[in-house]
Amino acid sequence: MKKILFSILTFSFVAISALATNPVTTAMPSLSIAPDGRAAGMGDAGVATNPDLNSQHWNPAKYAFMESKGGLTANYTPWLTKLVSDIDLAYLAGYYNMGDMAGTISGSFTYFSMGEVQLVDYSGTAFQEAHPNEWAIDLAYSRKLHEYVSMAVAMRFLYSDLNNGVNASVNNASEEMHPAWTMAADVALYYKQPISLPMGESYFGLGFNLSNLGGKMTYDEGTTQNFIPANMRLGVSYELPFDNYNRLMATVECNKMLVPTSMSKYAADQTSHKMSQEEYSSLSSPWGWIHSFCDAPGYFDDVKNKEVSPLAEEFQEVQWSVGMEYSYNRQFFARAGYSHENYWKGNRRYVTVGAGFHLSIFSLDFAYCIATAPSNPLDQTMRFTLGFDLAGIKDLVNNGWSW
Repeated sequence: MKKILFSILTFSFVAISALATNPVTTAMPSLSIAPDGRAAGMGDAGVATNPDLNSQHWNPAKYAFMESKGGLTANYTPWLTKLVSDIDLAYLAGYYNMGDMAGTISGSFTYFSMGEVQLVDYSGTAFQEAHPNEWAIDLAYSRKLHEYVSMAVAMRFLYSDLNNGVNASVNNASEEMHPAWTMAADVALYYKQPISLPMGESYFGLGFNLSNLGGKMTYDEGTTQNFIPANMRLGVSYELPFDNYNRLMATVECNKMLVPTSMSKYAADQTSHKMSQEEYSSLSSPWGWIHSFCDAPGYFDDVKNKEVSPLAEEFQEVQWSVGMEYSYNRQFFARAGYSHENYWKGNRRYVTVGAGFHLSIFSLDFAYCIATAPSNPLDQTMRFTLGFDLAGIKDLVNNGWSW
């Protein structure tokens, strides 16, 4: 049973990292999926872009700069549609601005369904169906520290159930699998400064987010400890107006998983570098975050036929995203982006396009992924976002539903 369900966990990671050759693996990989249509349309970049309803996932500190009093959003992503038809991600988020002095509270709920899985015992006999799933719920508080600077902290509860509590009869209870849970926190900063130009006000943005800093998860009551996807994002953005109606925003973002690797492909001396499961499980979460910056031994790249130094391998673990967003009258949006990950560290490479339509009451966004790496199951992935502005709805009600 334990072996079978570990395969489920591995598949859930493959769902995130496509045809990964030597990726950093974690529990709860669904937390790494871009949930919304806006950021996904810009190459999965959102830590430094203009504030929006889905800032909770990318940088909750951005909520302090939202102009509206509050809002809600619902997101849906059918996942790995080229392989299966019953894996999907649902994401709900919302915020309420209590005032400049009181700050802003926000929260989100993530639910990732891995479809239907047939459980089998070690003899290969099927005995029950399971519906593996993961979910997370969080709450954040953000506030302006300065006219141009805001900060946020968030607390998150994570839960992962790979077999719905069902286990085959085994001689050793330690081989049974159980739901796993843990707690995590985010710390985020956002800087947004207006710059006056002859054609209008432009904006420079800088975003930073340390997310999912928390404990590890265990599916076998302590024997094997799995890191959650602790992450560091850093990005910049610049919005340029052409006139009173047309604007263009560009953003660049880097993303680093704060999770140690258990092995390298193979080192430059052709020897394998691999921790035992016991050694990997014994690493504490804080030490794992630190270790993630200095754990690469270097390897021999047999594709380019050259040695890769330990420092170069560390930089290979950084995923880059670039994106652009054109807006007309802040109502119609066209987006494009590109996300790049090294071949040996996951090989997630794709172009994204998207569009949006925003009114004072609701917004609708869509994104589409076009994989550039061969045989990438993320190809043709779509994301849908529907948002509601609470202040706009309140005004509509107070005016007797007058358009």
